[in-house]
Amino acid sequence: MTRSSQDSIAIVGGGPAGALAADILACAGKSVVLFDEKLAWEKPCGGGVTHKALEQYPFLREAQSEYRAVFDSELISPSGRRARFHLRFPVAIFSRFVLNEFLLERARRSGAAVRKERVIRIAGKAGDWRLTTAAGEFPTPQIVMAAGARNPFRKQFTDPFTPDDLLVTAGYLIPARTSLMQVQFLKGISGYIWLFPRLDHLSAGIAGKMGEVSTADLRRRLEQWLADHGISLEGAQFYSHIIPALRLQTLETLQVAGDGWALIGDSAGLVDPITGEGLFYALRSAELCAKAILEGHPALYAGWLEQEILPELKLAARVSHRFYFGQVFGESVAERIVAFTEQSETFRDLMSDLFAGIQGYRDLRSRLYRTLPALMAESLASALHLPWNDARFASDPFAE
Repeated sequence: MTRSSQDSIAIVGGGPAGALAADILACAGKSVVLFDEKLAWEKPCGGGVTHKALEQYPFLREAQSEYRAVFDSELISPSGRRARFHLRFPVAIFSRFVLNEFLLERARRSGAAVRKERVIRIAGKAGDWRLTTAAGEFPTPQIVMAAGARNPFRKQFTDPFTPDDLLVTAGYLIPARTSLMQVQFLKGISGYIWLFPRLDHLSAGIAGKMGEVSTADLRRRLEQWLADHGISLEGAQFYSHIIPALRLQTLETLQVAGDGWALIGDSAGLVDPITGEGLFYALRSAELCAKAILEGHPALYAGWLEQEILPELKLAARVSHRFYFGQVFGESVAERIVAFTEQSETFRDLMSDLFAGIQGYRDLRSRLYRTLPALMAESLASALHLPWNDARFASDPFAE
């Protein structure tokens, strides 16, 4: 084994987080070896990249021919109420296979060695880690783990996630087309159904907290929803996956780095506990981790996460249960959100900014307070609009 390979940084996992970390480190002159048994692969997720992510990582626009820019969205409440609105900033919806391959190719061009190998064992200690694959043993002083929430090596460095910290997802890639992105909230489940239009197919999926409902039941609910909406599964491909949705107590004690190791993306649990969105956090955590390594102080990474990312995720975790099971003005939160979106232009702007990723949770309450008078006025006007303009109520709008 040469000295240069012994000094190489090992990245385990070739998803967006691992690929971007490899790209940044290799571009800065570091020797990097990325291991992944699948490399580019599909998964049951929308694949949506927000306006915030596109602004932060403009190189993603280089793949413009590979994604669908979606401007139209529809929210559906648990009772079936619908609110369709135009997004002020489009969501770029990628095939995850395409996005992963695009980022891996950037890492290769930057000089990272990308190996399609499964890591089957990690042993050793900081400065002298040893990864084992079917091809042999690889020594490294630094490991960056980017292999998902359920990777078997998380326990090597810190506590594994429990079922209470995980979301089950199930989905289909469907050979059909639409221009409308849809989200259906569900009764009794901390999750939702999504239908995202990709370039040449649809990503349809469902997510729910592990333990609340089985994967088989999620699949049945999704299939029934698709059938009710006239969407055929002929030629579709089924996928299932586990993603993190950490509880507040887990986020409060989260360890993402130590002597000679770091966790990024889903491996670190950096996913919005309400929406399950993790692509921006995957990319940003990769960037911050790589920056800390390049500055020669890997421990900085944890502090940067605590300042920038974890406050958002902790707030989302704090209100997640209320979002899915709480009530506002006598209705469920989801019902009220859809109603406000339908009735109020002010609220539609708010929802558009949430979809764009430019409206965070930390200042959401203050924005709601600022816009509450306009919101209530618009909602009231909408509620009165039909009878007020109906000829039957011309003389007395409150007549029966």
